[in-house]
Amino acid sequence: MNTNCQFPISHNINNIVPQNNIVLSTMMEKRPKTFSVLATDGFYFCTDYDLTHTLQRLANTSPDFQEMSLLERADQRFVWNGNLLRELAAQPELHKFALPVVHGFVVMKPCRINGKIFEWVLISRRSCFRAGVRYYIRGIDSEGHAANCVETEQIVLYEGAQASFVQTRGSMPFFWSQRPNLKYKPKPLISKTANHMDGFKRHFDSQFLIYGKQTILNLVNQKGSEKPLEQAFAKMVSGADKEMIHYIAFDFHKECSRMRWHRLQLLVDAVAEKQEEYGYFMVNAEGKTLAQQTGTFRSNCMDCLDRTNVIQSLLARCSLQSQLQRLGVLNVGQKVEEQAQFERIYKNAWADNADACAVQYAGTGALKTDFTRTGKRTQMGLLMDGVNSMVRYYKNNLSDGFRQDSIDLFLGNFAVDESGGPTPLRVQKDWKFLTLPIIMLVAFSMCIASLLLAGDTWSDTLAYAAIWGGAGLLTAAVIMFYGTDFVDAPKLVHKEKMD
Repeated sequence: MNTNCQFPISHNINNIVPQNNIVLSTMMEKRPKTFSVLATDGFYFCTDYDLTHTLQRLANTSPDFQEMSLLERADQRFVWNGNLLRELAAQPELHKFALPVVHGFVVMKPCRINGKIFEWVLISRRSCFRAGVRYYIRGIDSEGHAANCVETEQIVLYEGAQASFVQTRGSMPFFWSQRPNLKYKPKPLISKTANHMDGFKRHFDSQFLIYGKQTILNLVNQKGSEKPLEQAFAKMVSGADKEMIHYIAFDFHKECSRMRWHRLQLLVDAVAEKQEEYGYFMVNAEGKTLAQQTGTFRSNCMDCLDRTNVIQSLLARCSLQSQLQRLGVLNVGQKVEEQAQFERIYKNAWADNADACAVQYAGTGALKTDFTRTGKRTQMGLLMDGVNSMVRYYKNNLSDGFRQDSIDLFLGNFAVDESGGPTPLRVQKDWKFLTLPIIMLVAFSMCIASLLLAGDTWSDTLAYAAIWGGAGLLTAAVIMFYGTDFVDAPKLVHKEKMD
C-alpha cells in the first residue's frame, strides 16, 4: 500500500482486535456464533480516513464535524462493530482506540492512461440495518431499512483532484418474504396485513435526504413468481412524488436471453438523460467543488447481487468516461473501454465486488461475473453459475439459519440472557428430521442395489427396483411437503421481528 496515498485504507480484521480486545473477547465468550461473522471476508477500517462516508458527504460537512473522532462522526448505517464499541463510545477519551469497521468491498488500483497516472477506487458499504442472509432477510423493516442495502462509490484521484460516483442497491422496499422450504426457488410472499406505503415512504424519505432524486432500476422478471413483486413496486411508485422518483422496470433475463447481452445497452441508453442530470461529485486540487451529484440510481433484482452488479458496472463506466475526460486523463474522442489495460482492471474489480457482496449475503460468489470480467457470456461461466447455484441451494436451506443467528448476535439484534437460562439455540428436532431422510436414503440405496444385483429375471429386478424407487420418491415427496421443518432456520428472536 502506498503510504503517500491521499486515501489510505487497511483491511485486516485482525488489526482491530487489539484496539478493542476487552469488548471483543467478552462477546466471544458469551456468543461463539459471532466467529461465523468474522470468518467472512470483507471487513475494512482506516485510521485516518472516514470510510463510512462518501467524498461528497465529507466535503459538505462543517469544521466541527471534521474535528470529531472517527467513531463520533461515522455513518451508523455502515458501522458493523457498533455493538462491540458500546462501552468505548460512552468514554470520549477512548475514542481514539475505537475505529469503525465497514463490511463490503474495497479495492484501490493505480492506473495509467495516456501516460497519466491516477488512483481508481471502488468501495461498497453494506448497511448493518436489516442485515442478514439471502432468504431470511428480504424487503424492509418497520423503519424502512431495506435488506441487502449497499452503497457503492467509485472514486478517481488525479493530481490532487477527486471525483466520485455513488449508486445504491437494496431489496424491494415493501413487506415481502421468501423463506426457504427445500424448493429450488421458494415462492415470494407479499404481506397482506402490513402497511406497505408507510414502509415505502420511510425508506425513500431517507434516500431523498441522503442521496437526492432517485431512479429505480427494477431488474426482476416480469412473469412467473417475480411478477407480483414488480407490479407491487410499480404501484407504490405511482403514488409517490414524480419529481423525486423515476421508475424503470427492465426484465433482465428476458432481454438478455439466448446470450443477447448487448441488449443491456438499451437500459443504459434509457437512463442516459437521468445520469447526465444527476452528474457526479468533483473537487479540484485546491479543494473547490466543481460538481455535485444530485441523485442516485437505486438498482435491485431479487437478491440485489448478480443482475444488479452487472448494471451498476455499466453505469459506473459511463460516469467514469465523463470524469476522466474532464480531468484531462482521456483525450477528446477516446473511450474508456478502449483502454485495454485499464479495462481489465476495471472489469475484474467490479467482478470481485460482485463476488464479495454475494458471499456475504448468499454464501457463494456472484453469478454472471464472466460477463463483468470479459464483456461476454461464456459456456464456462454458465457452468460456474450452475455450480454456485447448487452451493447456494445447500447453504440457503441447510446452514443459513446459523449464519443469520451469528449476524444477529454480532450486531446486537438479539439480547443475550445473562441469567444463565436455557439457550434458544438448542431446539429439539422433530422425529421427521432424522427418520424420513434415513428411510429415503435406504430406499434409494436398495433401488440401486436391485439394479446392480440382478435377480433371476429382469421382471423381478425391475419389480424390486420399482418398489424401492417408489418408496424413495414417496419419502422425498413427504420431506418436500414438510420442507420448512427440514431447513436450518434462525432460532433467535430479533429485536426487530423479521417480516
